[in-house]
Amino acid sequence: MTMSAGWYLRRLSRMGPQEVAGRAGDTVRRRRWRTAPPHCPPAAGGRFTAVLPAGALAAVPADAVKRLVAEADRLMDGHAEFFGVVRDDLADPDWWRDPKTGRRAPAGYAFDVPYRDEEAVGDIKQIWEPSRHQYLTVLAAAYALTGDERYAERVAGHLRSWWAANPPLEGVHWISGIELGIRLLSWVWVRRLLDGWPGAAGLFEDNPVALKQIWHHQRWLAAFPSRGSSANNHVIAEAAGQFAAACAFDWFASSPRWRTAALRSLERHLRANTFPSGLNRELATEYHGLVLELGLAAVAEADAAAVPVPTTVRLVLLRMTDALAAVVDNRLRPPRQGDADDGHGLVLDGAGTDRWGSLLATGEAVFGRLAWWPAVTGGDVRTPLLAALLRPYGKDGTVRRPAARPGHFADAGLTVLRGPEEIWCRCDGGPHGFLSIAAHAHADALSVEVRHDGVDVLADPGTFCYHGEPEWRRYFRSTLGHNTLQLDDADQSVSGGPFLWTRHARTRVLAADTSGEVARWCAEHDGYQDAVHRRRVELTAASRELRITDEVSGPRRAVRLAFHLGPAIGADLTGNRAELRWTRDGEDRSAVLDLPAELSWRAHRGESDPPLGWYSPGFGRKEPATTLVGTGFADGARGFTTVLGFHG
Repeated sequence: MTMSAGWYLRRLSRMGPQEVAGRAGDTVRRRRWRTAPPHCPPAAGGRFTAVLPAGALAAVPADAVKRLVAEADRLMDGHAEFFGVVRDDLADPDWWRDPKTGRRAPAGYAFDVPYRDEEAVGDIKQIWEPSRHQYLTVLAAAYALTGDERYAERVAGHLRSWWAANPPLEGVHWISGIELGIRLLSWVWVRRLLDGWPGAAGLFEDNPVALKQIWHHQRWLAAFPSRGSSANNHVIAEAAGQFAAACAFDWFASSPRWRTAALRSLERHLRANTFPSGLNRELATEYHGLVLELGLAAVAEADAAAVPVPTTVRLVLLRMTDALAAVVDNRLRPPRQGDADDGHGLVLDGAGTDRWGSLLATGEAVFGRLAWWPAVTGGDVRTPLLAALLRPYGKDGTVRRPAARPGHFADAGLTVLRGPEEIWCRCDGGPHGFLSIAAHAHADALSVEVRHDGVDVLADPGTFCYHGEPEWRRYFRSTLGHNTLQLDDADQSVSGGPFLWTRHARTRVLAADTSGEVARWCAEHDGYQDAVHRRRVELTAASRELRITDEVSGPRRAVRLAFHLGPAIGADLTGNRAELRWTRDGEDRSAVLDLPAELSWRAHRGESDPPLGWYSPGFGRKEPATTLVGTGFADGARGFTTVLGFHG
């Protein structure tokens, strides 16, 4: 996907003067570095001291070790999967090749590589993901826990291969700051986990090639931070990676300066990216997880190096953890809201480890568990290792925390209605997104997401892709692609590109009562000209019934009302009634969806021209699912009522 002149003008219009000036300075610096790249000063005699405390590895549960070793052995055999693409070439990877398209990114000065153009480069996410080196942290963890030197030798071989293929400022892996930041964090943990291996020092601190790479990564991040309207999760990854490296790899004259600047940036942007309630301002749940992982990992490095951290940093991370505990369903699944690209800050576990349970387990170890938190069962590798480095905070009761489980987050506009424990409903009445471009937002105002015992019944379809497939990108971000109402075939907010919204629908919550026998929510938005869409949702515990009422003020308008069913849900649509059925843990479940009779209803499944009836379980993957769409007209005289009744 290449960007047009119009896109650049639209993008420029969303920037302030300070951001424009900063980006102009970046452009000048990139041109200067083409002919006169910064020179890495000599660094010798450094030692790695940020090791794991004694007993940390022994605290890892046996089941977690078993999962980790199984994953490490698959990696040793060359097998991996990134964004739905199964690979068998990871024993000796080509760092610039996209296995999805077969294309290989062009060589040359990094800032000349047209990384958004799939025809020229391939799928950039497929190329970048292995080079975050998080599969190497898995192999390094397997060495640390088993002592099997095969894992350490494979890590060393791949790092040397990557460093040789990707000299500073050359090629596709020197374009994006988030990639450099996460890669640095991976290298810190690789060095820590390989500490018992005889070749560890020769791979890192006694290796001039490694020293040059580490220095140039940090110099790049100091020169080109994400700015202004782009200061979302990217800038946190950049700051966390640089701070971690400046703490653990403090072998350079610039290390103290980089450490101070990175910590200042991390503190500022963690606060800016997080609502006071603890939810992430991007309103994209996967990025809540990414930012929380990055923040915890960064503070772990500070505590390991005895570097003081502002209390505000720990407080934001505690609030993020409490917010996560509040919004998950009874199976520890958080909302599927906004963009999701399966990005992780620190990976130390094998397949099958629950990400959200792991984060809550770490929160329990570091911050202490509140009485209303959901129970977390099972164990992971990352929690005991992070907890061994992190200083406890908030366990002594001196930090004010929610006394009961919050159901309504007024600043984020997110409300969770709960009936009997297995019925969970998220209502979206929040801001369109974060900062002027709202990069990771979807046009989903007033959408609902409903689950029964962790199974998606009325589902948020997800994300699927970022680059290369614009039609699919538009669909998964669209109003029609969510459980809400569309007028005149238009989106509520106006897109100016794959990560750019030029007009944002404004939403306000009118009522939210998550307690009592009947939980209620009401909100409205102004995304359509000359009309206001208002939605009321009521969840009655006794009858196990969810009632949704949509009203549209203003002149007569064409309407489409969509309800996306989860991929596990079978549906028989007769007129305006859909009989729903699914299986959970071997038990048959069912529900009835009574749809507004004023609309004409049709079921769609797996359609591609145009896209409709899809569910994306993860980035790069999609599967057919049933979407029920009602068409008709709204004249302001009456509303549309939908009733979802769960059988006992």
